[in-house]
Amino acid sequence: MKPVDKIDSVLKLKGGQIWSVVPTATVFEAIEKMSEKGVGALLVLVDGQLAGIISERDYARKVILRDRSSKHTQVQEIMTSPVVTVTPLHSVEECMRTMTENRIRHLPVLDRDRVVGVISIGDLVNWIISAHEETIGHLQSYIAGNYPG
Repeated sequence: MKPVDKIDSVLKLKGGQIWSVVPTATVFEAIEKMSEKGVGALLVLVDGQLAGIISERDYARKVILRDRSSKHTQVQEIMTSPVVTVTPLHSVEECMRTMTENRIRHLPVLDRDRVVGVISIGDLVNWIISAHEETIGHLQSYIAGNYPG
């Protein structure tokens, strides 16, 4: 594991679950699904194609703070679109940079125009921590004289 590893490696480890809603779903339904699935964002799909993304942040800023009703507001009214995306060939490091620059926490992964997964900031942080732990283990073995070669 390394920060230069490709996102397809992260997806293989975490799995490619894709949780989504349609644009006409209510925000309440979307938040309910996020809670049920334990995620902070859902993709908004139309006929399998990415139309947007809705996050807890969208809900807080575009519904609660504007005194709107989540049961009467449709996802398409508050979703973020267009969506910042990456491909399976982007590196962990590139995705971290993209998230930081765009101030986002979720990145849909598209292979051509097909959604193949979603990467969260937590997924990337866990990958980098594991990469650092692996490196530390190698260095400790080397210092202790247990390094092969």
